[in-house]
Amino acid sequence: MNGATGDVQERLAFAADAAREAGRRILRYYGDVDHETKAGGSPVTQADLDANEYLVEVIGRRYQGEPVLAEESADPVARRNADRLWIVDPLDGTKEFLAGNGEFAVMIGYVADGEPRAGVVYLPARGLLYGAASGAGAWVESAGSQRTLRCVPARSDALRLVGSRSHPDALIEEMRAALGITDVRPSGSVGIKCALIAEGERDLYIHPVPYLKEWDTCAPELIVREAGGVVTDCRGERLRYNKDSPSQPDGIVACGADVHARVMRVIGPLYEAATERV
Repeated sequence: MNGATGDVQERLAFAADAAREAGRRILRYYGDVDHETKAGGSPVTQADLDANEYLVEVIGRRYQGEPVLAEESADPVARRNADRLWIVDPLDGTKEFLAGNGEFAVMIGYVADGEPRAGVVYLPARGLLYGAASGAGAWVESAGSQRTLRCVPARSDALRLVGSRSHPDALIEEMRAALGITDVRPSGSVGIKCALIAEGERDLYIHPVPYLKEWDTCAPELIVREAGGVVTDCRGERLRYNKDSPSQPDGIVACGADVHARVMRVIGPLYEAATERV
């Protein structure tokens, strides 16, 4: 974190501690499959709600006056005029949590002037903590040991895709085929998928859907970018934060910097054609 300002370093350390504690609370419910269905069809559990309540409270107590945009809370109107904002997904990958496969995460992002500045993605079931600060790089911590993350150059003839375990999509399959990709690793949680890009385990993540939110992408985006990767939407535009609506309407593309232009030349026209049909 040497390149980050003292303020951002302090916020990153705070976010890491808060994510660990939220993860401990989530694991109290692990194995309990009771849940309700939200509007739109996604599940919500008591673990989601308790982690959300804890994170909103602890951030609000530490950083009074800085709004918190969290998945399971009402959208705070005051955030639209705020220079500083916290963006929280208390349990990303609820379907994976219910399935008991460990592929779920606590995600906390800190945004200043519309840009992610610090972010963590914590996997409670695996004890993995990913973090990044703007201009200071990305890292992963496990069992008290920390190492730097860097995206790796992709093989020119064989991109490795990380795909959704719970959200199959015909357009993703069309894009995969057009790119000639046969190596696909299913995974839960946007945060975990982006972490695999940052670790160099995968080359590309595409999710061309209109229902992603700022809390799905904030911390994961920063981790990929600080590991040397590129994150845009499916039109090739930078993701934006603290918008009037917290949606990311054109999905996400995360990959190494060496392949982004090539990927966009293939998937861009497919995405434009698909959106025109809607």
